[in-house]
Amino acid sequence: MIIDATTTAQVRTAIHTANEQNLPLAVYATGHGGEMPDPERTVVVTTSAMSTVIVDPRRRIARVGPGARWSEVIEAAAPFGLAPLAGTNATVGVIGYTLGGGMGWLSRAFGYAADSVVRAEVVTADGQTRTVSADQDPDLFWAIRGGGANFGVVTSLEFRLHPVPSVYAGSATFPLERAGDLLTWYRDNATALPDELTANLVLTPDSVAVRGMYAGGAVDARRALAPLLGAAGTPVTDTWRSMSYTESVTVGGTAPRNFTLLADLPDPVITGAVDAVGEGADAVEIRLWSGAIARPDAHHGPAGHRDVPFSAAVVGSPEIAEPITFHGTGGSFLNWLPDPTRTHTAYTTRNYARLRDLKHRYDPNNLFGLAKNIPPAVRETARLGA
Repeated sequence: MIIDATTTAQVRTAIHTANEQNLPLAVYATGHGGEMPDPERTVVVTTSAMSTVIVDPRRRIARVGPGARWSEVIEAAAPFGLAPLAGTNATVGVIGYTLGGGMGWLSRAFGYAADSVVRAEVVTADGQTRTVSADQDPDLFWAIRGGGANFGVVTSLEFRLHPVPSVYAGSATFPLERAGDLLTWYRDNATALPDELTANLVLTPDSVAVRGMYAGGAVDARRALAPLLGAAGTPVTDTWRSMSYTESVTVGGTAPRNFTLLADLPDPVITGAVDAVGEGADAVEIRLWSGAIARPDAHHGPAGHRDVPFSAAVVGSPEIAEPITFHGTGGSFLNWLPDPTRTHTAYTTRNYARLRDLKHRYDPNNLFGLAKNIPPAVRETARLGA
């Protein structure tokens, strides 16, 4: 069954229908997250029509519906010199991305997208509409900021916007033979780069690129970039320049395939990255995390492994990626997790246990059990006469 929702009341109807028919419920918003589930076995509620975007420039807050995309928020915030913590693909839906954590070009400067959430309207498995914030239903508020779609249907989300009137962004490419020098410098020095700078290394079969964004002006950006670019000599091409945040969505990203988190970049990972693009991989991206991600406020949600400084993505076969993934931490990131049986790897042990406890409280029958599911904690019940 498919229910095309245009209001929160219709979302509640979809949830009541799923409960009555003992079927799981799936939310289909922008379609970026994958194929629509089988409507013969699932109650599917589509929310693409609920695409409201409202920007309050005085409070630096945006409020969006579940059908909103980042491109719409970026456009609405730009006249005020404000920016959301969008991903590298502006066509992605805001709410699904944010509930999974949300890692983008501005994350080192301002944290995960989930860290900027201040309020949400959530319809839970019992059909109740709840307004959640740090002061109102704080446990559910904690859970949705990284717990994915496991706790209800978010029909409205409010989040902070950040003053970023312009950025310095682009890509500088070098011959592939300089990749080893760049990767070694990156391993030894990248975490000391200013939080305003996110600079990832992208290896392809014939080149290595330094691609990213600096949240600030050209002078400071070139100063921050100089040691990294200098480690590889003179670039073949250099497109880094000042631009609006709206324009920066053209910088692009690498598909997070064979994604792994890395506590370090040991020599076998460096060698493996270079070898991978020589053995059939289309690209290898080494991404820098740290910065504000690793320094959240005391009330942050469960998103991510915040103490891990690097990640790798290999656009190629798992066999080609294995020399890199072998050295991973075993952790993952919910937005980029292809295997729904490994959802637990997206969280610390403590956070996952708390998420399961809250799942038992808010969705004990696992109505929202599709996709990247967090199963409810199992509660022991005493036997009669025991």
